[in-house]
Amino acid sequence: MALRHFPEPRHRHAGMTLIEQIMLLAIAAVLTGMAVPPMRSLLARNRLQVAQTDFIAALQHARGTAVMTGRHTLLCPTRDGSRCSDEMRWDGGWLLGHDSDGDRQPDRGRPLYAGSGYAGKLTILSSAGRHYVRFRPDGSARGSNITLLFCRAGNVGHALSVVVSNAGRVRGGPASASQATTCAQAN
Repeated sequence: MALRHFPEPRHRHAGMTLIEQIMLLAIAAVLTGMAVPPMRSLLARNRLQVAQTDFIAALQHARGTAVMTGRHTLLCPTRDGSRCSDEMRWDGGWLLGHDSDGDRQPDRGRPLYAGSGYAGKLTILSSAGRHYVRFRPDGSARGSNITLLFCRAGNVGHALSVVVSNAGRVRGGPASASQATTCAQAN
């Protein structure tokens, strides 16, 4: 039996035409355009949660420092990173330091820790009657409860809070609707 030779089939070049490439780019652009707004919202909520977590950690550190050293420890807002400021806004930064003499300033003008602020990114606002937290050597924070609110300026949709009780307990959670409104309207 004789073998027959068949001609090899012609192979078409694999690739994409210009029209197919343009269509692919158009589809990718539409999908990206749909994903950006939810991603921005997700990143903004994440920024709030990170700030809330930073403050909870700083407050717990201040309480632990007071208990471990047996000295009054202060956590307060600051503008310059070395002295406490007597204001409701905490987004410029905060200080942690011993306050043995009760003057609401770190002893010898040297804070133990200075936290960076969130100025221009978030609004962080404390209760109207309380502008600092002073932990006692037993871990309590005598005085009225203090609530810190975290929000984006002008955005009432999502706000968080951190509450420090008289007993020194620190807890975080979502802010109420009225707290979110107050925070979003703060200048």
